[in-house]
Amino acid sequence: MTETAVRIEGAVKRYGSLAAVDGLDLTVPSGMFLGLLGPNGAGKSTTMRLLTGQTRADHGTVEVFRHRLPEASRRVRALTAVVPQHDDLDAELTVRENLEVFIRLTGLPRSRYRRAVSGALEAVDLSGRSGTRVDRLSGGMRRRLLLARGILGSPRLLLLDEPTIGLDPQIRQTLWEVIGELRAAGTTVVMSTHYIEEAERLADEVAVMFAGRLIARGTPAELLRRHAGAQAAEYRGDTRRHAQVSAAATQAGLPSRRTGLSVSVLRAETMSPRMREELGPPDVLRPTTLEDVFVVLTGELFG
Repeated sequence: MTETAVRIEGAVKRYGSLAAVDGLDLTVPSGMFLGLLGPNGAGKSTTMRLLTGQTRADHGTVEVFRHRLPEASRRVRALTAVVPQHDDLDAELTVRENLEVFIRLTGLPRSRYRRAVSGALEAVDLSGRSGTRVDRLSGGMRRRLLLARGILGSPRLLLLDEPTIGLDPQIRQTLWEVIGELRAAGTTVVMSTHYIEEAERLADEVAVMFAGRLIARGTPAELLRRHAGAQAAEYRGDTRRHAQVSAAATQAGLPSRRTGLSVSVLRAETMSPRMREELGPPDVLRPTTLEDVFVVLTGELFG
């Protein structure tokens, strides 16, 4: 029977009148890579803070490897590593010094410190910068150092809160490779993101969050099949054309959405010959995406 890494039941966290997390139920089996997908404000970061004990739920249960939070926060911190959304590195220390300070909190034997630090720097391609002060690093290098810090103690659970936000594609690719190696080694990974391609490429399953709640969950393929189908037909034109396409989709019982200057009809592979004749050939016929799924579920775009 697969061990449960994360169990959240009925979690509620309010900030005044705002429910950042509103009755959240979430279970993550050990060894899974789960992507938390949703726009800013969906509750992803608050969920991460609940799992680290930084934030206490007003109601509900939060457990990591059967250790209940916040009561067992110290034990959970020994099993968990976090790559935060915001940079909290010590800018006056060097790259290596940042890791040497942090590794003392991991519970590793002192005899393994040097090897672990060197291995983490090599994994993120920062060995050549080990003596550089952090305030002299580029933003991309600092993000890589945050990831190196996160993997220092070979954590059983790795929490990634928007790990590649603001990074260029090449640096994001490097981070993806490091995360992929951790996943292959059996580390459970929970990653919050609003980058669609990250969730589609990396995650075993995706949990879609909106307004503090979990509104859908499954593999990327399952979510596409369930909510958007295989193809999207995009029709460009003016407001009148958009209204025509939307009305035809509604009449046919097919979901549709605005995409830039176009209206996309989802589940286009099921369009009837009559509907195809009425609308004419689409300007673009493309595969559906998880963004299509999100818009169908919430009526909102990612931001």
